[in-house]
Amino acid sequence: MTSVKDFRIDQEPTAEDLGRGAFVFTDDYSVFDWGKMPDEIPQKGASLCTMGAYNFEVLEQNHIPTHYEGVAVPGEAVGADAERAVVDLSEALVAGIAPREMVISLTQVPDLPHDGADYDYDAYHEAAGENYLIPLEIVFRNTVPVGSSLRKRSEPTEYGLDYEEWPDEPVDLPEPIVEFSTKYEKQDRYLDREQADRIAGAADIDRLEELALSVDHILTEQAARSGFVHEDGKIECFYHEGEIRVADVVGTFDENRFSYDGQEVSKEVLRQYHKRTQPEWVAAVSEAKDAADERGVADWKSLCDREPEPLESAVIETARDLYCAGMNAYVGGDVFDAPDIDTAVEAAREL
Repeated sequence: MTSVKDFRIDQEPTAEDLGRGAFVFTDDYSVFDWGKMPDEIPQKGASLCTMGAYNFEVLEQNHIPTHYEGVAVPGEAVGADAERAVVDLSEALVAGIAPREMVISLTQVPDLPHDGADYDYDAYHEAAGENYLIPLEIVFRNTVPVGSSLRKRSEPTEYGLDYEEWPDEPVDLPEPIVEFSTKYEKQDRYLDREQADRIAGAADIDRLEELALSVDHILTEQAARSGFVHEDGKIECFYHEGEIRVADVVGTFDENRFSYDGQEVSKEVLRQYHKRTQPEWVAAVSEAKDAADERGVADWKSLCDREPEPLESAVIETARDLYCAGMNAYVGGDVFDAPDIDTAVEAAREL
């Protein structure tokens, strides 16, 4: 299980063959790597599943290999004899269903042994063979928003920008950049190319970068057609018998940052809201992560002495409208009963 979606295995993968399973999207949300927060955002799960499925189908139309197989709906809704049918997103939407379940091909995910903060990737790959989830996140960036971690790790001049320090507004990059970070460590860390290449195992690091840039380009064009700016995001991939496929979920308001008319339309809205309204908790999270680094331990959360507070109902409603209205605008339809995107964005701006 992940923090915001459940994971079901229907057919186990083997050393040679892919299996089959599903992501079941919940209405939970997570910020600052905390995991499940105290509240749910109504219809968030369905909006993310719909947007993710839409993007996977766009990627496949552009010949990007993925693990996506379709969305699951009740069989009777689409005239199928089975209790559960796997269909294209358009068939689900015609049947009046905003799906919550995405069916995917499965690869092996071996255990990643660790001793404190030291992780044994050699053992991971020895167990993985030629069929495994690559234990990396491949991050692409088109802009540097105010909340981007890149601002803490680098200077603007490193990317050809004419600033002595990062300004207090988003900055467009001259060209997209790709970075690699760990996926299965308790606290994610960014890697240099040599480290990433070792952790990727048999998967070619250049091909991973090429895939990330291709996905970024496709999502950026799709976003622009709907009036959004695609700021940054990531892909995860698996390796199977020499082929790399895009995995996990792609291009949603949780995986990526989007903006509309200068306002964030992504999980970043909730991140920034917590920074403004619960600064003590945000600071405690940061201090716990630093303490875990200093002690060489993986479980930073056990060192945090504060818990997040629940959101007010008006904030939850605004977040719900933003996810649903944003998804409607992105796919060009009225899947959810929600305000238009301009109204939802203005409400988020006023949080």
